[in-house]
Amino acid sequence: MAFARTCSVALVGVDGVVVEVQADLEPGLATFALVGLPDKALSEAKDRVRAAVVNSGEPWPQRKLTVGLSPASVPKGGSGFDLAVACAVLAAAERLDPAAIADLLIIGELGLDGRVRPVRGVLPSVLAAADAGYRQVIVAEQTAPEAALVPDVSVRGVRSLRQLIAILTGAPEPDEPPDRGTGRRDPALAGLMLPGAGVRGLSAERAAELDLADVAGQHQARRALEIAAAGGHHLFLKGPPGAGKTMLAERLPALLPPLTQAESLEVTAVHSVAGLLPTDRPLIDSPPYYAPHHSTTMPAIVGGGSGLPRPGAVSLAHRGILFLDEAPEFPVRVLDALRQPLESGEVTIARSAGSVRLPARFQLCLAANPCPCGRHSRRGEGCECTPTMVSRYQSRLSGPLLDRVDLQVQVEPVTRAELMGQATRAEGTREVAGRVLAARERAAERLADTPWRTNAEVPGHTLRTRWQLAPGALADAERDLERGLLTARGLDRVLRVAWTVADLAGRPQPTRVDVRTALVLRTGVQRGLPTRDTAVHPDEESDADVGGEF
Repeated sequence: MAFARTCSVALVGVDGVVVEVQADLEPGLATFALVGLPDKALSEAKDRVRAAVVNSGEPWPQRKLTVGLSPASVPKGGSGFDLAVACAVLAAAERLDPAAIADLLIIGELGLDGRVRPVRGVLPSVLAAADAGYRQVIVAEQTAPEAALVPDVSVRGVRSLRQLIAILTGAPEPDEPPDRGTGRRDPALAGLMLPGAGVRGLSAERAAELDLADVAGQHQARRALEIAAAGGHHLFLKGPPGAGKTMLAERLPALLPPLTQAESLEVTAVHSVAGLLPTDRPLIDSPPYYAPHHSTTMPAIVGGGSGLPRPGAVSLAHRGILFLDEAPEFPVRVLDALRQPLESGEVTIARSAGSVRLPARFQLCLAANPCPCGRHSRRGEGCECTPTMVSRYQSRLSGPLLDRVDLQVQVEPVTRAELMGQATRAEGTREVAGRVLAARERAAERLADTPWRTNAEVPGHTLRTRWQLAPGALADAERDLERGLLTARGLDRVLRVAWTVADLAGRPQPTRVDVRTALVLRTGVQRGLPTRDTAVHPDEESDADVGGEF
């Protein structure tokens, strides 16, 4: 038989498209044509496949060979088609049984010596194959644990083309040494996608070592951190250098609950497509944390690259934390590009090769100094910046961007007593994370029949009409709205924060205390009322005693 077919997968963003790999042999001059909209890396598969087949001890067919990739209208790239092309060619040459590979989905790069190398995007590729009805998958041995995360799919990892031929023909498998190559993580690919290595992640092990008890003082900022974790709210920390803004942000991921199975697959798929999945951790089950440097480029932040766009920091932080330290130092166009994913939870990138949508439902955490030198205060002590410099520096964070940030907290310098005090130890991560988990469970119970799971995701119209607040709870927020101190979007975000505060306090609905707490966290104005560390019971509040919960 001079025709054979098998299947592989083309990646479009973080989605996979099943591609039929067809091989046809005809009498004529020995040529090798690869058609079906391949990119440069895929076009070079002709040389890799020929060398791999010959070096595996198999004869190369000396006839006119045409390999087609269908559907031809879908752009295809990368080296993950190599193994499927080799099998289709060998089946067309009657070295393999065409029926044995017709129902297989094969993914892997071939070395010139016939070894099978791992490629990026195996998890979303196998997910697409499972959705299309495929139940048998062949991948490189290093990516077999990742592919096995997909239920109801039989995965076989192979080390070489020789081994795969033996498996398909029923011959004894050769004793192949393990591949000592680069493994799952591809530094060249990561560097291409994230220029200058400007994106810094925080491993799950490192995040577990960072305890909130290490942060001295900062009771208001710690309270805001807890609320942000409980409701999935965006956070802006502003204060002088050394006050603890970065320490607080790095301890935020450990306060978040573990990812659900569906969320873990989403996050793992994004990191797999990016080529950044750790070799020893096929499934990411904890919220990711990414902190790009302020010199990081726009494609590295929102996604991009040549050809079809690939995930950037906003997608790598999906279901986790994106921390922008020294936020005013980022280019204004980069900061404003965050407005779309903050609202929609995804980013749409258009290039000449096509347009893709990438997931980007992250929690944004901003940190900024009060001025370029960092010593600006209300009294101006020690600050060398002119009013114009301060105004220009602070205006780099645009109003529309900050309007999308729920919590905006002033981080004051730590006092000597707080820094040196040893008698009292602040609450640690475990205690705060327990309250966060309980609040999340209350919110999830309330939102059980909706597509949302956290208060930050609920649309404002639903909050205003479906779930009622306590009588008179919105009095202060409505007053600020009438005075123009609060936008309509701002009111919705105050409501979301108020529900989170109520969930943390165990109240069935927000009271005036909770709404005013949300207003204080958004505006930073204490409104001349006393503060407290414990929740106030609704029966205890009065017009003269309603304040923020700090």
